[in-house]
Amino acid sequence: MSFGTFLPYLITMALVTYLVRAVPLVLIKKEIENKFILSFLYYMPYAVLSVMTIPGVFFATEHFITAAIGVAVALILAYFKRGLLTVAIGASLGVFISELIIQCTI
Repeated sequence: MSFGTFLPYLITMALVTYLVRAVPLVLIKKEIENKFILSFLYYMPYAVLSVMTIPGVFFATEHFITAAIGVAVALILAYFKRGLLTVAIGASLGVFISELIIQCTI
């Protein structure tokens, strides 16, 4: 990608990022008391991160089923309140082992 093509993308991204963060600070002077809006703002980062991450997870492996096994392992470990490192390693091991099993059966 040439610099002439990259520069407009960079400027647009910077403006959008700045506007999304700066406009609420400028327009809202008092503290937000609405419980719905507060809960919406609290959970928004988690929702955005999930929407950006989950599709990539299912297409990162050679087989869809191994990705589903990795997600299942991650969800089970997270449900039992394991740490982030434990969940990541467990999901990776789940995918690795299931890929090995599929490769041996093919």
